[in-house]
Amino acid sequence: MNSVLPEQIELDKKLKVLDRLKDRLADQEEEMIDLRAELEQFEAQYTMQVGRLYAEQDEVDALIAEEELKLVPDDEEIKRKVEELRRRAEESAERARAAEEHEAGEWVPTAEAKKAYHDLARIIHPDLALDAAEKNRRHGLMAELNQAYSSRDQQRLNKLVHDYRNSPDLVKGDSVGDELVRAIRQIYQIRRRLAELVDEKDKLVSSELFDLHLRVNAEAEEGRDLLKQMSGRAQVHITKSKRRLLNLQNVNAAQEEYVKEKFGMDIEDFRKG
Repeated sequence: MNSVLPEQIELDKKLKVLDRLKDRLADQEEEMIDLRAELEQFEAQYTMQVGRLYAEQDEVDALIAEEELKLVPDDEEIKRKVEELRRRAEESAERARAAEEHEAGEWVPTAEAKKAYHDLARIIHPDLALDAAEKNRRHGLMAELNQAYSSRDQQRLNKLVHDYRNSPDLVKGDSVGDELVRAIRQIYQIRRRLAELVDEKDKLVSSELFDLHLRVNAEAEEGRDLLKQMSGRAQVHITKSKRRLLNLQNVNAAQEEYVKEKFGMDIEDFRKG
């Protein structure tokens, strides 16, 4: 009667645990890439509908501060305000430009794409590697997989699955003891990665962007367009700010004209004097 080594019994148990964890990890990685893509798409939508208006408001606010500084050029507090508002306006403008350049398509991965991603992610995930060189190699593969998935390149996904499944790197010829150690370490690495994914998801779902995304969706279910409402309010505020800016510009223009007529000099020279 052949007796089964205790190492083999333990290995069989660990391999079953490892197999379940691999599936769970692939699911979690897929869920995170979907969530990231969904939020990126929403952020682009928000920036185009509302954020660009906030960028315009920031620019008007900076111009208003600059006109105010002309009235009291020695006011250090207003100088600091001008610098801060100008910096904010430039950052807002850059975000708006980036959103315009971002062509976000609707994120609806096919069942075939999801299966291909899942199948490959469960066997090439970097946290299944047991040494630094293999881990780095798998990071490259995982990045390629994520890029193919997010760009919905089904042909590339299928090729990645086929190439890796037939890779000689998957062929093992180690002893039972070595396989047991490998399984234990892989289980540890996967559990650590799962904890990291939980932390990342917690940060995303607790962000202001995610909260706004939920509110927009909730309003849409009630037949209301929250982003359109926000856009409308922003436009009203911009109109009021532009009127204020025009008034300040007129005041400064009148000052410039008065100094020119009264003293025959440019007001900038008058201010410096």
